[in-house]
Amino acid sequence: MIRSVIRGCGSALPRTCVTNAELAERVDTSDDWIVERTGIRQRYIAQDDETTSTLATEAARRALEAAGMDASEIGLIVLATATPDHTFPATATQVQAALGCGGGIAFDVAAVCSGFLYAMATADAMLRTGMAKAALVIGAETFSRILDWEDRTTCVLFGDGAGAIVLEAQDVAQDGPGILASKLHADGAHKDMLYVDGGPSTTGTVGKLRMKGREVFRHAVVNLAEVLKEVSADAGIAASDVDWVVPHQANSRILDATARKLDLPPEKVVVTVDQHANTSAASVPLALDVAVKDGRIKPGDLVMFEAMGGGFTWGAALVRM
Repeated sequence: MIRSVIRGCGSALPRTCVTNAELAERVDTSDDWIVERTGIRQRYIAQDDETTSTLATEAARRALEAAGMDASEIGLIVLATATPDHTFPATATQVQAALGCGGGIAFDVAAVCSGFLYAMATADAMLRTGMAKAALVIGAETFSRILDWEDRTTCVLFGDGAGAIVLEAQDVAQDGPGILASKLHADGAHKDMLYVDGGPSTTGTVGKLRMKGREVFRHAVVNLAEVLKEVSADAGIAASDVDWVVPHQANSRILDATARKLDLPPEKVVVTVDQHANTSAASVPLALDVAVKDGRIKPGDLVMFEAMGGGFTWGAALVRM
């Protein structure tokens, strides 16, 4: 059967790391307050010369290097972001130009923190139907550009970064590698719980992030647990069969609550929120790259990805590495 197989992954972070203590010098907060409520200890903040496209390009190059592939082999780039360089053209086209692989397909996906899963499912469908042989799937954000630095309940939660994978369509056996199942959902009725208060057709401004944290937490735990069960059922596996869960890194409390709801041992959950904070669409591929590079995730492992973001959007995917 034809499956989309992960050939390699890569990530990129801005040069500047900001600890909680450093953030407390400009915001009415403290390291203890942030760690207790979120698990976050630091985040990376992009400087003026670092943009969503530059971070995405660096992550893409590292993913290609890990895959042992050249950019000329890539026929599709799907980039998930809520913070594009421009309203248009798509940031994916800027990455394509920087990599020197023009002529293929390149476009952005906007599903906020679930964006990488939306992008991966889209690329998977296009690869399996023959529209391309190999794809770059990227999650990249500069969320620091849309934060209200006077709002300590939100500005402490987010950071900037990018992660990427190379997907290749391969003819594999039933027990071979690749994307086994994925599920995506959205419910626009909850838009006012997590949104940006600006946009080209409304205010004509970029706007700032606004969030009702308690409501988001409640929906996240329920929605993520349900979609993980859906994907497990589609793939015909039990939660105990999963080797690793790579979740969206929003908040350590959400990660813990979701694991408990599914009876997943915490040692199976890849956690990087303490180092990167919430990098929105970049958080899942960033966490994946960390766990692959440090040797936790190995070829043959069953890995579950999951995320929920503004919209609301949410989803999960099961992959054999």
